[in-house]
Amino acid sequence: MAKYIYEYNNWTDFSWHDKAINAVFGEVRLMQGKIIGQMNTLGFSAKEEATLNALTLDIVKSSEIEGELLNHDQVRSSIARRLGINTAGLVASSRHIEGVVEMMLDATQRYMLPLTEKRLFGWHAALFPTGFSGPYSIEVGRYRTGDMQVVSGAMGKEKVHYEAVKPELVKTEMDKFLDWFNNENSLDPVMKAAIAHFWFIIIHPFDDGNGRIGRAISDLLLARAEGSGERFYSMSSQILAERKIYYEVLQKVQHSSGDITEWIDWFLHCLKNAMLSTESTTQKILRKAEFWKLHEHTPINERQRLILNKLFDNFEGKLQTSKWAKIVKTSSDTALRDIKDLVEKGILKQSEGGGRNANYELVDFKIE
Repeated sequence: MAKYIYEYNNWTDFSWHDKAINAVFGEVRLMQGKIIGQMNTLGFSAKEEATLNALTLDIVKSSEIEGELLNHDQVRSSIARRLGINTAGLVASSRHIEGVVEMMLDATQRYMLPLTEKRLFGWHAALFPTGFSGPYSIEVGRYRTGDMQVVSGAMGKEKVHYEAVKPELVKTEMDKFLDWFNNENSLDPVMKAAIAHFWFIIIHPFDDGNGRIGRAISDLLLARAEGSGERFYSMSSQILAERKIYYEVLQKVQHSSGDITEWIDWFLHCLKNAMLSTESTTQKILRKAEFWKLHEHTPINERQRLILNKLFDNFEGKLQTSKWAKIVKTSSDTALRDIKDLVEKGILKQSEGGGRNANYELVDFKIE
């Protein structure tokens, strides 16, 4: 059995080949600047919305990596409330969601604060407010005192993917990690985000929630790299899309004797892909902002506003009178009146080949 990286002396003296990662590192830094530049051309509310979208996605997808599905609207509402963003249709969210949001916002909005044991314990306690992870009671708000294995497969046929640092060494290893995190200032924060993620996951200091906390640590450093708590892309969303490779690279590099080039290379490419997928989202937000600018003096009621915003976001399926009535909880007659009014105003049009049930879509518009 190959040795784990932490079984080598001075295992945290990580090394990597600059040549192998310089190109992608340069691209990532360039793209960060480009995205921030694009976002700064947006108005305040559009920028707020972009941040709200990215943070919601990040929290939902980070939990999804662990096989947990959070309610998107509850997460969004919780973030909006805490950031003081006005959005229509806020919904109440569960204690668990409030905790997950609390952790993420602490990481991304207070990114300049030091990372301490107390802060990490607070995050952990926020993730597991009941002291349970699923049906299992876990040690909350403190480092684990038991052995930790990452396994998969049916009972009796488990496959061990990873065996973490022994519990009696966790505190020593974490003290070293936190000291590096707070006092190592010569590294670029993007590089630091890649190393911190790997280092933390190798120690696996908690009974559960290590993946989510590891990703929050990366997000904190990425916010630091950009000098801003505004988030415009979601790293967790991209990790979820590349989950198979994420685990493969981790599994491979966990046996390295100190060279983590392959991990850093993957992390930077993943970050680049996260930013690439943001470009299309940014275009949507820009389009929506342009639309409302164009119609700032057009009389539009609250029901119409709600549906129009949905059409700019991610409306599923075709827009029909029945769907309109259902979404805004109104009668079919009122829904039809609302739709006809928007058709007359040149905002909606009937789609081609509607058949018996007419479908409607947005009329394309141009800003003069």
